[in-house]
Amino acid sequence: MSDALPSGLTEVSTGGDSLTADLNERYVAADMVWVVTSGALVWIMIPGVGLLYSGLARKKHALSLLWASLMAVCLVSFQWFFWGYSLVFGPGSSVFLGSLQNFCLMNVLGNNYAVSTVPDIVFCFFQGMFAMITGCLMVGGACERARLGPMMVFLFIWMTVVYCPIASWTWNGGGYAGKPGWLVTLGALDFAGGGPVHMSSGWGALAYALFCGKRNDPVTGKDLPKYKPHSVTSVVLGTVFLWFGWFGFNGGSSGDASIRGFYACVNTNLAASCGGLTWMFIDYFRSKGKWTTVGMCSGAIAGLVGITPAAGFVPVYFAVPIGIITAAVCNFAVDLKGVLRIDDGLDVWALHGVGGFVGSVLTGLFAADYVAALNGAEIDGGWLNHHYVQLGYQLAAATSTIAWSFAVTYIILFALDKVPFLKLRLSEEEEELGTDAAQIGEFTYQDSQIYIPEPIRSVKTGSKAAESDDAEAVPLPKDE
Repeated sequence: MSDALPSGLTEVSTGGDSLTADLNERYVAADMVWVVTSGALVWIMIPGVGLLYSGLARKKHALSLLWASLMAVCLVSFQWFFWGYSLVFGPGSSVFLGSLQNFCLMNVLGNNYAVSTVPDIVFCFFQGMFAMITGCLMVGGACERARLGPMMVFLFIWMTVVYCPIASWTWNGGGYAGKPGWLVTLGALDFAGGGPVHMSSGWGALAYALFCGKRNDPVTGKDLPKYKPHSVTSVVLGTVFLWFGWFGFNGGSSGDASIRGFYACVNTNLAASCGGLTWMFIDYFRSKGKWTTVGMCSGAIAGLVGITPAAGFVPVYFAVPIGIITAAVCNFAVDLKGVLRIDDGLDVWALHGVGGFVGSVLTGLFAADYVAALNGAEIDGGWLNHHYVQLGYQLAAATSTIAWSFAVTYIILFALDKVPFLKLRLSEEEEELGTDAAQIGEFTYQDSQIYIPEPIRSVKTGSKAAESDDAEAVPLPKDE
């Protein structure tokens, strides 16, 4: 292994030679178990996003959202192996980006135990899950109108030129012979991904939605059509998977099995609970006494997004206002997208783009030095510690993340759409038919009330011909 080390590094830099020493002795077993378990919990969030998105969509597009979640796992896993990890955390990093010295995970095995109590390969596994869920969230911006082949090309490029730089700015502490990311040097606080995960995916999704335009469906007056979720059960299941996995998402971001990570889990659950109640009560008064399930799920996710950058920084009692404020602002953002006529059907921007921004700002207000010190980290805190400039650092980090994500995403989309075989949007006929039929050829539901054989689509569903199984089934071209 030593013969292949990057220039300027030694065996000690990468944890030693496994042929001559027991590398496991260098690390803390409990920390490794917790971080790997947390990574597995984050993985389950990705199909959770698929279930959530699928339930919010219409039936004729439902399978394509489940497909997108697993596609993101496969594609981003390869991108992270190929050069994603190296571009974020590679040795010899600049303030803007990592290097290619860990290309294809070369020399990613151990590290100096004085730097971390877990080896590089464990850290790589955990951070890879964050990359996967970010990509899965972002592609939801073009729900029900995106071609799936170009989506995969776009996602690979987006992860490389949008996610990797932002993650490096935020989390790269300098590593071996490198420079810390510029947001690390600035002093911005982001415990588990308010910027790299939520703001980057939310504002990238907004660019995707705006570039593709609204769905081709009849519009009454000046309002966008309002589609009801086709399966509230899927929405609930998706929320359950997300909430459950978020304990690893936030708790594992301590990087060790310390009180700080477990403290973050308590903050996570409390903020989600308060967010769910807040959104549900808002909807109760707006919907004339209905306790909406989708509203409660949306509020819980908003609370989870809001607490993400703050979970390992704020005292537990501040999880309550973070959950309440984030849910209320995100609820308003859902209304705002209607006023602005933004067809973000899955509310990726409203929940993740706006929620991540709110959570980052509130971190600047409520961060406390003694919470970070639970695993030895040293921060100056936020307004709670009379460190008032921290709010400025948070705003600088948030606005730069938003600007980079939105602008670069739009440029990528514009360039790809100019390539004839990479047209991003479905044709009107394909969109009316449904993404599942037009792009996949499989369906979420094989129900005769949903799919009608092609030769007899004009025949009423009550006829005997409509019950025939001789022809290929395709979705009805109307909203279910």
